[in-house]
Parts: sequence; structure tokens; C-alpha cells
Amino acid sequence: MVFGDRATGGVPGADAAGTMRFARHVVQGRWFMFFASILIMAAAGGTYIFGIYSKAVKSSLGYDQQTLNTLSFFKDVGANVGILPGLINEVTPPWVVLASGAGMNLAGYLMIYLAVSGRTSRPPVWLMCVYIAVGANSQSFANTGALVTAVKNFPEERGVVLGLLKGFVGLSGAIFTQLYRAIYGTDNDGAELVLLMAWLPAAISLLFIPTIRILPRPNDTAAGGPAAGRERRVFFLFLYASIVLAVYLLVMNVVELEVIHFPKPAYYVTAAVLLLLIFFPIVIVVKQELKTYFQTPLPTTTSSVVTPAAITVDNDEKITRPSAPPPAAADAEDSSSSPSCFQDVFRPPARGQDYTILQALFSVDMLVLFVATICGIGGTLTAVDNMGQIGQSLGYPQRSITTFVSLVSIWNYAGRVVSGFASEYVLAKYKVPRPLVLTAVLLLACVGHALIAFGVSNGLYAASVILGFCFGAQWPLLFAIISEVFGLKYYSTLYNFGAVASPVGSYILNVRIAGRMYDREALRQGGRKGKDLTCIGVRCFKESFLIITGVTLLGALVSLVLAWRTRKFYRGDLYGQFREVGMVGAAANGVGGGGEDRKVVEEGSSSGGVSDTDNKDTTSSSEMSGSSGNKV
Repeated sequence: MVFGDRATGGVPGADAAGTMRFARHVVQGRWFMFFASILIMAAAGGTYIFGIYSKAVKSSLGYDQQTLNTLSFFKDVGANVGILPGLINEVTPPWVVLASGAGMNLAGYLMIYLAVSGRTSRPPVWLMCVYIAVGANSQSFANTGALVTAVKNFPEERGVVLGLLKGFVGLSGAIFTQLYRAIYGTDNDGAELVLLMAWLPAAISLLFIPTIRILPRPNDTAAGGPAAGRERRVFFLFLYASIVLAVYLLVMNVVELEVIHFPKPAYYVTAAVLLLLIFFPIVIVVKQELKTYFQTPLPTTTSSVVTPAAITVDNDEKITRPSAPPPAAADAEDSSSSPSCFQDVFRPPARGQDYTILQALFSVDMLVLFVATICGIGGTLTAVDNMGQIGQSLGYPQRSITTFVSLVSIWNYAGRVVSGFASEYVLAKYKVPRPLVLTAVLLLACVGHALIAFGVSNGLYAASVILGFCFGAQWPLLFAIISEVFGLKYYSTLYNFGAVASPVGSYILNVRIAGRMYDREALRQGGRKGKDLTCIGVRCFKESFLIITGVTLLGALVSLVLAWRTRKFYRGDLYGQFREVGMVGAAANGVGGGGEDRKVVEEGSSSGGVSDTDNKDTTSSSEMSGSSGNKV
């Protein structure tokens, strides 16, 4: 298909140059940027399939369970401690972060593959920990470069964006499993899977680096006009595509489990269909960009993370705008009136405004959220990382264990998508605080932990579904709460700080509790210390998961405290500041409509949040204009 000149309202079939112009228009658009982010995220979840190749690591290097869990802990540290990519992203474009992550992914996992396959001498444990931390840390670079940029490009749909993109991260484990089976077969112990994890995510990140950047938004979108509703409908199309992909992966897992001798050619067919479904959203992107290609370009608004000025609009004869003060005078005023960042640490702004990094880190809300995340994600991550050993101890065959890991990945996706969309819906319709949704997720996770603790017959199937769902559901909620309470200005750094709670919880619950108790029971059964300790029976994980159930219940109570603290904030207009940006741009460019000219009155940059000590309604700027507004 070719496209004529956009300026003359060309039609398909005009010339090859028109096709190239349209292709360039698509690749440079916001929707293709979102599609590229989906592909990067779909390849960035290799850390969630540790349960598949952990057996190869344990047997080839002769590790006991506590040593293996220590390796898993450093994997979680690498995957979630993203302070460095967050700080880099504050001062560089996203391509720098993505390129750095691609190099780290290739280097880290390639060295693990060489060690496990015996192509290098056996490295000491500390060096293996470094390898897996470096490889897993590439996930933080991918999240920061692609996901944070997507949130800034679609700030009013952040819950939906987070749910979709983190959902594809959850699906990546099942995607890797299917590709691995097609390429290497099912008899492999998982060593070759590490090689696939080394080169595939790096290649995808490098391929789509030029398209990941912050792009301007049309003013009618920013102002909550018709385009805003169209955006939500487009996201639902992406959701439907992802649901089809998830259902396909689920069906193929069941079929491959039930068919004893699944033929090798059939794996090739399933992998080909999988790739078609992964790339299908490009059809949605082309359709949306085609709608805008022949339209007269509207004025655009950059998705700035700086809190915009509140406005009031009065009927008058013409629009006037204030003149900016001289730069020298503005600089002098800022230097004389602004306290240092350290003086402001314990005087945070209202919730919803842009906190500084230190203000956010020392706030009570962040502390409460951090503790709830340690309890919740730490427990579910322990189950996910030990799924292989749990299945082995309860007597499940290797085929079933691989299926458990894949089920965790698929329901991990479901949890991320459902929590993103559902929390956005109940927030918009019923003003339900997101932390309250987090409480419900943690209570559900307690059920999954209890199924493992008591070794219910065939209960691991249900436990893998419940814990996969709950593990995935917590991430979009965590990141959306951070963006809403603390603002978007330093979101790159605060996003990654929130993820630090995951390795902290993993170390406490996985290494110090689950791993140690497993080895103790294996020694009691006659195992030899320093060897490949294997424990059989319900008692291997019973005590540890009873403790994890109690800790998760504590996390639910802590998150309930955060829901109570933020209840008034979530009753307000969370995204009003972004609509105000669009109203300013629309009024200045004559897009606002209304049949008559208007006077725009600008005020100070308050975003209408609710602080810890001030619960007044600050969203009605028109009432304030008489006393504090500067009319011009």
C-alpha cells in the first residue's frame, strides 16, 4: 500500500515516496513507541524463569539450596535495584539507558551460560553472584528506558500503561519457554535457555532504541478532549491482543503437558504462531497512525513532568498572557527565596505534587509502602524462585515443574493487566484508593502460600496460579501509587527505589528463611553438607511458608494503613494538572472553542493535592483567583 501527499489529502496508491513518508510517520509516532516498549518488555522478564534453569545451575556447579537461593537473591538485587539507571535517565535520553542495559544483559547471562555448560572453569560463588546480578540488572535498565518513558508519554493513562507493559514482562517467561522448547527441545535441563536469555533481549533493545523517546501530545488529548477517549479505546485494543496471546500460551502449555510425545515440528508451528501474535499489535499502531496521517496537525504539548500552573478562564474580549520576568531577576529571586534541598526534606508538598527525591524517600507514605512491598513481593517472589524445588520436593515430574513456571508467568501477566485496568476503573468510578486494592491482593496471596505450606494434593497447580497472579498484580499498583503520590518529575529514580523492596524481602524470606530451613530438612533426611542437597516431602517448605503467610498478612495490614492515609487524596482529581496543561495550550492556540474569546488567568503552580497536614480542597482555582491570582 502506498500513500499520496498528506498536504493534498492523498489517497492510497499514489507513489512510493508517499509510502515512505507514511512509514516514517508511523515509526516516529507515539503509538509505535508504545509498541516498541511492549516488545522490549516482552523480552525483559528472564529473571522470572529462574526456576527452569536453576536445576542446571545447582547440579553442574554442585550448590546446596541455600547457595542457590543466595544466587537467586543477587538475581533479585540486580533486577530491582535500579537507582543507577534511574539517575542516568534523569540526565540522558532513554537510548543511553537501553544501550547500557543491552550490553549488561549479554555480558552477564553469557558468562553464566559458559560456566554452567562447562566451557569455562567453575567460577567461585561470589563471581556467579556478580554475573547474575549484572545480567538481571539489565531488566531495570529496560524498565527505566522504555516503561518510564511510556508513562511520561501517556500520563493520564498511567495505570493502564503500567498494567499492559508490566503484563508483557510477566508473559516473557512463558514466551521464553515456548521459544526454548522449539529451539532446544524439552529434554534439555535449561542450560541452553540461559544462552537464549543472553542474546535475544539485547538484540530487541538495540533494534528499537531510536523509537523510545518522550514525544509531544496533541492539545485535545491533554485537555481531556475526544482524543483522550480514543486513547483509552486504543489501549483496550492492545489489551485484547495481549489476552489472546496469554490464552494461546496457556492452551499450548496444557496441550504440551497432556501430549506425552509432542512432535518437534509441532513446536516449530507453535513458535511461529507465537511470533505472529506478539507482532500483531503493529496492526493497531498502523490503523491509529493512518487516522492522523491525513489530518491537519494540531498544536502539541510536550508531556512535561513539571507541575503546570493552575488556570481560570473568564469571558472577556481577548486572551492576554503575562510577560515573563527577566532571566536575571528570576534567578536572583529563586536563589534568595528557595531553601536548600536538605532544608526542605521534612517539608514535603501536597500529595500529587512533585516531591524531590529526598522528600519522597523520607516521607511516611513511602516508608509504609516500602514495608508493605517487602512483605508482599518478598513472599510471592520466594515462591516463584523456588517453584522448581517445591515441585520436586512434593513429587511432581519435571514436565509438570516446567508447566508450573510457565503458569506463574502467564498468571503473572494476568495479575499485572487486571490490577492496572481494574484499579484504574474502581478509582475513576468509585474513588477506591489504589492501596486498598493492594490490600486485597496481599490477602489473596496468603491463600497461595498456605496451599504450599500444607502440601495440598495437586494444590501446586492452584498455588502457581494464585501466586503468579498476586506477584504480578503488586507491581503496577506499587508504581502507580508512587507516580500519583510523589509526582512524575523524579519518577525515573523513585520508580526504581520502590523496586528495591523486592530484593530486601527476597533476602529475608528466601535466603534466610526458606533456603536455610530447606537445607536443614535435607540434612535431617541424610544429605551431605556442601553437596547437591535434595529434600523430599511436605516438611521441606512447610515451616518457611507458614512464616511467609504470616508476613504477607502483616503486609496487608500495613497497606491498609496507607489506604487510610491517602483516602482523601484519592477522592480528588488526580490528573487535573495534565488537563490544565492542555487547557493552557488550547486557549493559547485557539483550540478551546466556545464561540468567543476568553481571558486566561494564570496562578501559582499548585496541582491541587492533599498534604499530610492540609486536607482542604485546593482543586477549585477559580475561587482563589480573586485573592492570589495574577490577572493580566
